[in-house]
Amino acid sequence: MDRPQPVSFGTAFIFWLKLGFISFGGPAGQIAIMHQELVERRRWISERRFLHALNYCMLLPGPEAQQLAVYLGWLMHRSWGGVVAGLLFVLPSLFLLILLSWIYLSFGQVPAVAGVLYGIKPAVTAIVLFAAHRIGSRALKNGLLWTLAALAFLAIFVLHAPFPVIVLIAACLGIVGGRIAPDKFAVGGGHGAAKQSYGPALIDDDTPVPDHARFSWPHLLKIVAVGLILWGGAIGWLCGHYGWNGTLTQIGWFFTKAALLTFGGAYAVLPYVYQGAVEHYHWLSATQMIDGLALGETTPGPLIMIVTFVGFLGGWSQLPFGPDALLTAGTVAAVIATYFTFLPSFLFILAGGPLVESTHGNLKFTAPLSAITAAVVGVILNLAVFFAWHVFWPQGFTGHFDGIAALIGAGALLTLFRYKGGVIPVIVACGVAGFLFTFIKAWLTQEGFML
Repeated sequence: MDRPQPVSFGTAFIFWLKLGFISFGGPAGQIAIMHQELVERRRWISERRFLHALNYCMLLPGPEAQQLAVYLGWLMHRSWGGVVAGLLFVLPSLFLLILLSWIYLSFGQVPAVAGVLYGIKPAVTAIVLFAAHRIGSRALKNGLLWTLAALAFLAIFVLHAPFPVIVLIAACLGIVGGRIAPDKFAVGGGHGAAKQSYGPALIDDDTPVPDHARFSWPHLLKIVAVGLILWGGAIGWLCGHYGWNGTLTQIGWFFTKAALLTFGGAYAVLPYVYQGAVEHYHWLSATQMIDGLALGETTPGPLIMIVTFVGFLGGWSQLPFGPDALLTAGTVAAVIATYFTFLPSFLFILAGGPLVESTHGNLKFTAPLSAITAAVVGVILNLAVFFAWHVFWPQGFTGHFDGIAALIGAGALLTLFRYKGGVIPVIVACGVAGFLFTFIKAWLTQEGFML
C-alpha cells in the first residue's frame, strides 16, 4: 500500500469545513469521526501520532475535540492550518446557535415550541446524569477518588462553594496525594497506545518532525505575544467603549475564566457557567440554562458552544445597545462569549504543540489532574440534581411534582443506560413526547377535562 500524496491546504480546508457540519455526538463522537476519516480512510496521520496528539489535548482545559482539530491542522499546514481547522470546527455551530437562540427568545412561548422544550428538559437531566456516570466510571478507580468526588458534591451542593475553589482545592489534594499515595492517583492515558495500523500514513510513526513543529523559544514567545495582543486588545477595546462593568466587557472576562476551568469537558464547566451567568450576573434564568443545554446537544460542534447561547441571552436581556437592538446585542454578545472561550484553545496548541512533537512518548494525567477529574464528577452530579429539581418541581419542592416530566426523564435515562441510545435520538424522541403531551393536554382542557 502506497503512502498518500501530500494534502493541499485547499483539500484540508474542505475537510475541516465538512467536519464542522457533521461533528455531532459530543467529544467522543467527534474524535471518532476524525479518527475514521484521518487515520483509517485518508491516512493523513498514523494512529500512534493521532493518539499522541489526543493525549496532549486531554490534558488541557477546553474542548479536546476542537483542540485536536487545531493540532492536526497545525501539524499539516503550519499555524494557519491550525487556525482554519479550529475555526471551521466552531463556526457552523456558532451561526446555528445564534439563529436558534433568536427563535427561542422570539417564539419560545408558542405552544408547539413550548411543548417540544417541555419534553427536552427531562431528557437533558438524564443526559447530565449519564455524563456523570460515564466520567465517573473512568475516573473513580479507588475509594480515595470516590471520596474526593463525594466531598466536591457536598461542597457545591451544601456549601455553595465556587467551582474554581473546588478545582484549586482538588489540585492541591492531588499534589499532596500524589506524593503520599502515588498509586491512588496514577491514571493512564485515557486513549492508550496505538493497537492497529491502517497502512502507511502521510504523517507516519517515523516521519520526521516538520520544521515548523520544532520547538524554539522565539516561536513560543511570538505565540504568547500574539495571544496577549488578541486577548488584551479585545478586552481593552470593550472596556474602553463600555466600561469594565459593562455587560459585553464582563461577558469577555467571565468566559476567559471559564475557558481556563474546563478540565473534564463541557459538563465540568457548566456549574461554573451557571453560578456566574444565572446566579451572579442574571443574564438568563435557570430554566433558560437547561433549554440552552438542550440546544447545544442538538447542534454540531463542541457542547461547550452553549456559551454562545448564554452570551446571546446576556446581550438580549441586558440591552447594551438599547431596547431597539435586541438581535444585534444578542449576536455581538454571543460572538464575544465564543471568542473568549476558544481563544485559549488555539494558543495552548500553537504554543505547546512543538513541545509535544519533541517526543512521541505517551503523556499521562498528573496526580493533580486526577484529583480534579474526580472532583468534577461530584460537580456534574450536583448539576444533574439541580436540573432535576427545576424540571420535576417547577414551583419548588413545596409545589406539585411533575409526574409526566419525570416519566419522560426516566425513559430517557433507561434508553441511555440500558439500550445505549444516542443523545440526539433521545432528545428528538423526548421532544416529540413533550409536544404530543402538550397537544393532548390542551385538547382535553378544551373539552372540559382537567389534567
